[in-house]
Amino acid sequence: QVQLVESGGGLVQPGDSLRLSCAASGRTSSDWVLGWFRQAPGKEREFVAAISWYSDSPWYGEPAKGRFTIARDLTKNTGYLQMNRLKPEDTAVYYCAAKGADSSGSIVQSTSYNFWGQGTQVTVSS
Repeated sequence: QVQLVESGGGLVQPGDSLRLSCAASGRTSSDWVLGWFRQAPGKEREFVAAISWYSDSPWYGEPAKGRFTIARDLTKNTGYLQMNRLKPEDTAVYYCAAKGADSSGSIVQSTSYNFWGQGTQVTVSS
């Protein structure tokens, strides 16, 4: 079991930056993938980024390319999503999720992930 707790969401203006955190606890001894997804009202959950926890390999979805950076701190067992140049269309609930590195399923599919945080709201508005 892996427990995930997100934090760092809030209300920001277009062009601002925000850093989301995802604190992980539980059985994290084997390699796993931390993913970030987001879901706006009336829309499907969307892949944002993922990182292989021990090999530190990142993947980015279209919303993140060029503006967001995923990272993790092994000493704090915490993952991060640094979001720059935020736009109103980035408004959504952001979730972090975990899956085993060797488990089946694509990292961009939310159904591949076994464990989820509660989500944190990000609102970009002037």
